This record gives sequence, C-alpha cells and structure tokens, in this order.
Amino acid sequence: MRERYALEKLAWYDWNPGLDNDHLTLGDVLKTLPAIEASAVPWIIRLVENPSSPVALPGAITLARHDAIHVLIGRGLSAQDEAFVIGFTMGASKKLRKWQEWLFIAIARFLYPRPYDFKKDHIIAFRLGVAEGRHQKATALEDHPFEDEMDVPLGVLRKRVAINTVRIRSVYRWEKKLLPNTRTSRRVDLDVGGLDASATRVPEGPSSDWKRRG
Repeated sequence: MRERYALEKLAWYDWNPGLDNDHLTLGDVLKTLPAIEASAVPWIIRLVENPSSPVALPGAITLARHDAIHVLIGRGLSAQDEAFVIGFTMGASKKLRKWQEWLFIAIARFLYPRPYDFKKDHIIAFRLGVAEGRHQKATALEDHPFEDEMDVPLGVLRKRVAINTVRIRSVYRWEKKLLPNTRTSRRVDLDVGGLDASATRVPEGPSSDWKRRG
C-alpha cells in the first residue's frame, strides 16, 4: 500500500492522453509519456507479458507497442489503467482462453511484486478490458507495427486498427460505475468534448461476456 501511494505522488501518475486527440500523431502523444526502461520491469512480468518469452500468454506485446495502445484507447499509467490496457490487448488477440485469463489474474494478484500486483479493483478493470478487446473488431494488436506509424494521426490509426472509441467510452462509463471511488475512474475519458454522459447515445452496452464472469 505504501509503495502504491508513493507511485501516485509521482508526476507520471497524472499522465492521461484521453481520446479527444484524433488530430495528433501517435508520436506527438508518445513524446509526452513518462517512459521507463524495459530493464526496470520485473522478470516475472517480462516472463508473462513479453512476446519473446517461451511461456508468454496471448496478447503478449513489446513495451513500445504496449505504450501505443495506452494512447489509442486513452488510458494513463495507474495500476487500474495498466490492468485495462493489458486486458484489452489480451482480449483483442482473439486467442485468449478462459483458463489463461484466470491464470493471469492469479499470477498478477499473488506473484507480481508490489506495486505491480493486482488488487480487486484492478481485476475488475482487467476483466472489462478483456471483454472489450474480444468485442472490438481490432485484432492481434500485439503484431501491429506501431513503431512505423509515429507520423500517423490518431484518428486515422484508430480506424486502421479498428478501435471504436464510442464503445470504449461506453465501457469507461461502466467502469466508473463499478469503481466509482478510484482516482483513475474520476479521470477516464467518458464523453466527446466533455458532454454529459446522458446526452451521448451509446449503441451497445458492455459485452455480456464480462457480465457472465462479473
């Protein structure tokens, strides 16, 4: 708990790209991201989440491409944000089995070192991310060469990889209802241009796949 509180006091904890940035390029936004060295990531996280690992789970992705997904779906760097991004990437792989999903939750909760370990709130965000990744048309984002598209506007890139930001915002509103008291939920990008949620028409609610496992 002490380590997580210390992280929340760091400047990078407030980084949050949002979704109202279609006019900016991927490189523009990534330049503002307070990055860390890959070598600073604990070995067990690299074992599970790095695509070069022989036991990596579906959706395992390089750190650079992982950062690009943070930008594309408008998430910051808090533990709740990380949980959603990881879940979204795994779900979008379209290869994740239920047992692998549960295995990752167990590893992240009981084996990841502090402050990277998942708490109950983070598991909720992770499951929402998995369900939304499965539902979206975006597929195998871990294989997309985002590093070659730094000059592409985010609006173009989101369409290119089939990320639907209307659905993303609807899921974020659902996430805020489920986790109303977290700092991250208070800052997720819920509506275009700050519109009241009730004024925004959402074609569908969160995937029923998540609700079955809720």
